[in-house]
Amino acid sequence: MALSTGTTAAALEPGMPVTIPLGERGRRLPHLSLKIWIGLALLGVFVLMAIIGPMVAPYDPTAIGPHALAPPSAAHLLGTTTTGQDVLSELLVGARATLIIALLAGTIATALSVIVGVTAGYLGGAGGEALNMLSNVFLVIPLFPLLVVLTAFLPNAGSVVIGLVIAMVGWAWGARVLRAQTLALRNQDFVQAARAVGERAWRIVLFEILPNEVAVVASSFLFTLIAAIGLYASLIFLGLGSTTDWSWGLILYWATSNEALAAGAWWWFVPAGLCLALLGMSLALINFGLDEFINPRLRAAGLSRKSRRELSMNQALTPVERQPQRSEVVDARRAGR
Repeated sequence: MALSTGTTAAALEPGMPVTIPLGERGRRLPHLSLKIWIGLALLGVFVLMAIIGPMVAPYDPTAIGPHALAPPSAAHLLGTTTTGQDVLSELLVGARATLIIALLAGTIATALSVIVGVTAGYLGGAGGEALNMLSNVFLVIPLFPLLVVLTAFLPNAGSVVIGLVIAMVGWAWGARVLRAQTLALRNQDFVQAARAVGERAWRIVLFEILPNEVAVVASSFLFTLIAAIGLYASLIFLGLGSTTDWSWGLILYWATSNEALAAGAWWWFVPAGLCLALLGMSLALINFGLDEFINPRLRAAGLSRKSRRELSMNQALTPVERQPQRSEVVDARRAGR
């Protein structure tokens, strides 16, 4: 039964399915969880820091000052280093390189995982097995030691080069997941129908298979961003890379090299480490929230009975109430006596 404009909810019989007109359904805003909003808010702060950070930095991060290891004050809100450099300026300038390299590595790695994984799953045969073997080889190789070896052969490698190296070795996990998803989709009825009408393979992949893997691709992209942020900071922290491109990992590198922890200069390394942790947490919250938004079972897991009823009406579903068991009815009658 369709719910017209003049029909009220009271006129409907209990348990009757409700169909919301397309016009009404299109005007409803999607219900996003609190995790997504918190993650987007945190990510927005860091993106804004990366955009305007170098312009609002109070000092030149490379400029040597007269106040060495000065604690936070009005002149230096996050204190200074052993050479008098302003920590806040280093933090603001380093945000841009950290986010750009993570985005570069995440985008390239996700593109490679989509190309290899979907191609291997859809083609099958010898070609698909060869691509699957290639991804398996990269999966069994320890990622971080391989990155250390590769960057060691690139002395004074710039941040972009390190980002490319991270992308080249970090695509295998996403490819493995996408291959399994494609194997499950390639024999579905809508794919068989597209083949029957003579659709080309690339059109089937782009317009039939990939739209059904958006959730997997988005999850892979967000987790790749988190991994790229951690790997890039770790490599710079170990001194594998350029010491002229300011990033949060470089701040930690100089703080460790100058024994900031032993000197009690917490303001030198705590802000950079906290920013790395909060950035990773924001991406993880967005990923978990998107998973709940896309998966109806996860979305309805934390809702009350009333909220589930409203959600089912919004999605043109019939709410199903659990019928009491026979033993529960007997116990209720006994309690009524």
